[in-house]
Amino acid sequence: MNVRYRVDLSQAERDALSVLVSGGKLPVRRLKRMQILLAADAGVNDEAIAAAVQTSGSTIYRTKKRFVEISLEAALSEEPRPGAARKLSGKEEVQLVALACSDPPQGCARWTLKLLANALVEVIEHPSVSCETVRRRLDDNDLKPWRKKMWCIANIDGEYIARMEDLLDLYAEPHDPKRPVVCFDESPIQLIGEVRVPIVAKPGKRYRYDSEYKRNGTANLFVMVDANRSWRKVKVTDRRANQDFAICMRDLVDIDYPDADKVRVVMDNLSTHTASAIYQTFPAAEARRILRRLEFHYTPKHASWLNMVEIEIGVIRRQCLDKRIDSRAKLETEVRAWERRRTASGARINWMFSTDQARVKMAKSYPAPSLKES
Repeated sequence: MNVRYRVDLSQAERDALSVLVSGGKLPVRRLKRMQILLAADAGVNDEAIAAAVQTSGSTIYRTKKRFVEISLEAALSEEPRPGAARKLSGKEEVQLVALACSDPPQGCARWTLKLLANALVEVIEHPSVSCETVRRRLDDNDLKPWRKKMWCIANIDGEYIARMEDLLDLYAEPHDPKRPVVCFDESPIQLIGEVRVPIVAKPGKRYRYDSEYKRNGTANLFVMVDANRSWRKVKVTDRRANQDFAICMRDLVDIDYPDADKVRVVMDNLSTHTASAIYQTFPAAEARRILRRLEFHYTPKHASWLNMVEIEIGVIRRQCLDKRIDSRAKLETEVRAWERRRTASGARINWMFSTDQARVKMAKSYPAPSLKES
């Protein structure tokens, strides 16, 4: 059967195929077809070609046939394959998508391929549906119902816009030592101790530690960062109550910025972040003295991304806290060392988002004014 298809390459074709085969940087199937044509052109029989190229006799036959009847490129290209018909019709696929987007059965936290296959059989005529069929149809529709993502949905109203633009304008102001801008927030941390002594790293072996650990309680980090220069401060406390917040504010104006006329503090809407927390902690005269030198600017609800200190908290967690720290004393030592090193490096946050950009990028979210100029 194969004798009728004789491969006779021109010298140019033979040279071109030889160069491509020697290069080796081609899809495997195309490379094998080139090898088949070169071997057949050299007079090698099909059995020897199949053994040398590690392919089937039918592949050799089809390659030679397409070369003789069509062209060299047709012989090297992938022949269209009809494949099996889809098991699910368009209507049944829509039913599968609807199931995947619905709540899972009672007692199940999420849909799985097997659950979806079993549920689909109950609403279509097929006696069974494989998990692989379900997976492929879900993949076609970019659906993974077993995966979830948490996010905060902000209500972008007039108050949101007002607070956002207030902060963006604040960040855009030139640095004024008499009126510094300090971003403030808290971050909890769990104190974790080792049950067994870790094994130190050696050439060829990584640092190893036991999966078992012990909890030694929690601590809180008050993190402050200057919006316009390389300055940050991290204070370790046992909690984040009104008194702790008030002491931070007092230290901010008396120790950190003693020469400033007004310290403008950016923070979120936590219940402790209020002037009343300072009055609850200090005598009225002292509280009033502290508050006269403070100016609070609050982020919109569900908009912590507008607080620069969130960036700094991410940095300290990656650079300093991404390991087991078993005591508050050790935590304070680590934090102090990180704080000194990062400040000495001159690192500061380069805020790029402005009010003008917000009005362009978030134009559709801005509330429509109720009155128009006549």
